[in-house]
Amino acid sequence: MGSKARSIGAGFKLFYYGVDSKRNGVGVVLKEEFVRNVLEVKRVSDRVMSLKLEIEGVMLNVLSGYASQVGCELEEKERFWSELDEVMESIPTGERVVIGADFNGHVGEGNRGDEEVMGKFGVKERNLEGQMVVDFAKRMDMAVVNTYFHKREEHRVTYKSGGRRTQVDYILCRRGNLKEISDCKVVVGESVARQHRMVVCRMTLMVCKKKRSKIEKKTKWWKLKKEECCEEFRQKLGQALGGQVVLPDAWGTTAEVIGETGIMVLGVSSGRRKEDKETWWWNEEVQDSIQRKRLAKKKWDMDRTEENRQEYKELQRRVKREVSKAKQKAYDELYTRLDTREREKDLYRLTRQRDRDGKDVQQVRKALKKMKSGKAQDNALCHKEKMFQEWFDKHNNVFEVLTWPTNSPDLNPIERLWDLLNKQV
Repeated sequence: MGSKARSIGAGFKLFYYGVDSKRNGVGVVLKEEFVRNVLEVKRVSDRVMSLKLEIEGVMLNVLSGYASQVGCELEEKERFWSELDEVMESIPTGERVVIGADFNGHVGEGNRGDEEVMGKFGVKERNLEGQMVVDFAKRMDMAVVNTYFHKREEHRVTYKSGGRRTQVDYILCRRGNLKEISDCKVVVGESVARQHRMVVCRMTLMVCKKKRSKIEKKTKWWKLKKEECCEEFRQKLGQALGGQVVLPDAWGTTAEVIGETGIMVLGVSSGRRKEDKETWWWNEEVQDSIQRKRLAKKKWDMDRTEENRQEYKELQRRVKREVSKAKQKAYDELYTRLDTREREKDLYRLTRQRDRDGKDVQQVRKALKKMKSGKAQDNALCHKEKMFQEWFDKHNNVFEVLTWPTNSPDLNPIERLWDLLNKQV
């Protein structure tokens, strides 16, 4: 139950929505490398939710759905399809869409009359709920991916219960992007729920080459915290200023000298953003294991022998064991420290990590730079003015003692405040 996101370990994050712990509920699990690509999360209901990601300039929408069961009321079924239609209609036609859902229907084997939205390789006969899936695909110009790949029945059946073997879980994509799907099948032996089997789909995104953004290199001013760096910087700056004790009045020239001295003494950063990896628990054993694993990977890439492959796989397993041990040891030490007075930094780190894991969107885009239409700019300015008005109303008592300009009685509170600040402060 809940409407949030959380880390589930092993570098994966779960976005989910559920109201009742015993029925319904939808979710999407993302690998760590894609978490920062999330731009938007829509939790429509406990049967429909969607995520929007940007991957190398390509907008990808991932939808999770759970249709009403066969015995449910028609009104409940129609509500699900109405919600799914609404989400689809809100997605621009140029963006990719992948739907993974338990549709609780059988689209059936064969595709006579429906060749544009499905292949021939369904399972058994179509029922009313399956017809709803096909009708939805036609409305939204989608394709039922499972049915396009000729597999053994064992790799098409998604639901087993007693003697029943059928297909109710489907993956859908836009018809125009069907060429990007190279495979789709059921993984035998892997169960998500008691009766359901995992459906996997391999999709290769056709991305456009992105223009390299200009790397912004910054002076490593934080090195001034070290006494030796600070002393060296002070000496070099004094020499650059000709031994003057008092800084010259020309601030532009002075700032330029300070900046050049900082670059010379402290150096500059690479300009590349570091990934947000949780590495505070790393120790020498973990780092050594990871280094040996990387060397083994390079060796296998150069010479693809079975011996090199086994060596790399064994080192992969060893790294996982070392990581697990290091985490357990670090957390044990952390819990011990939390009982001492020097616990504030650890508490802050844990709180920040928990807060980051619970956020849907990890980054805020600079939307104002991308705005091209005047309407978008007006909306942004209206939003800023609204925020300022709320702040002003909250702190209005602070300004009651000030004298408002008498020559501008028609100004609104925000304009009056700016006029006052310009003239009296």
